[in-house]
Amino acid sequence: MLCHPQTRPYDCVRTHNRGRLRNQAGGRMARIAVITHEFDGFERRRWPLLRRDSPYMLFDLLEELKRRGHSVRIVAGTSARPEADIAILHVDATVTPPEYVEYARTYPFCLNIGAADISKRRVSGAVIDKDHGWRGPVIVKSSLNNLGTREQTLNRRSRRAGRPEPFPDARLLDRYRIHNSLADVPPAVFDRKDLVVEKFVPEPEPDGFGARFWLFCGERERCTRHVSPQNLVKGEDTIRREPVPVPDELRALRRDLGFDYGKFDFVMHEGRAVLLDANKTPGRVRNLSAFLAAGNANLADGFEGLIRQHV
Repeated sequence: MLCHPQTRPYDCVRTHNRGRLRNQAGGRMARIAVITHEFDGFERRRWPLLRRDSPYMLFDLLEELKRRGHSVRIVAGTSARPEADIAILHVDATVTPPEYVEYARTYPFCLNIGAADISKRRVSGAVIDKDHGWRGPVIVKSSLNNLGTREQTLNRRSRRAGRPEPFPDARLLDRYRIHNSLADVPPAVFDRKDLVVEKFVPEPEPDGFGARFWLFCGERERCTRHVSPQNLVKGEDTIRREPVPVPDELRALRRDLGFDYGKFDFVMHEGRAVLLDANKTPGRVRNLSAFLAAGNANLADGFEGLIRQHV
């Protein structure tokens, strides 16, 4: 567990009547606990200079919050319970183990505590069954995020530590498979609970395919349409991007799914938003780092808005 308090005296003044620190803008300085799985590895040191780094987008947001005077503690596992004013549940697994959810409830307020299950079977608006009348192409995916690689990683690290696997039933899918129609999907796929079949509906463009990514924290957000030459659009292979509005039905879905912070991947199909993926622990995309860094201050404003509401 790491604690990186920000203690620069010129960034804050102490209010004697309430005994709390406030930053120059007058906002209360909060103690933030980031709850991670004990084997997540939220932060690491990179050679040759041993610079602090992380695979997660939240890392950059927290760095901005620390610059503003808030203190941050990364809590790996549930054995310790440091004092904090606000917490964020950041367990990088599709379904957060119940013991982490119960642990998160011990804090006065915890972001994303309602988003413990982000399996595609629960969140995707494109999932169909074998009797659906859809006549277009379909894609077979793991119901787990990122093909189930995170669950496999946590299982492997747990075994190395001599601990039981936290996700013993998780199965790894090697890749997504696109079929021209439902009739081409092997029947056994529909019998597997770890797989889902979705309508394959990327947004066609003259130079490729489009998908939309909505990143949010509290009331602050950024929503961007990315175009890629690949029909499976990922942030790292973007050839162009543009800001787009967030559909109202997606905002309602965010409330229903219990997200305070995260990223939604969606497309517009026949005039309606179709959610494809919901991520409560979005990662950093290296070739978009400058673009994403420009929005950190905006998302930090959203986090501070949540602090004002709940602390």
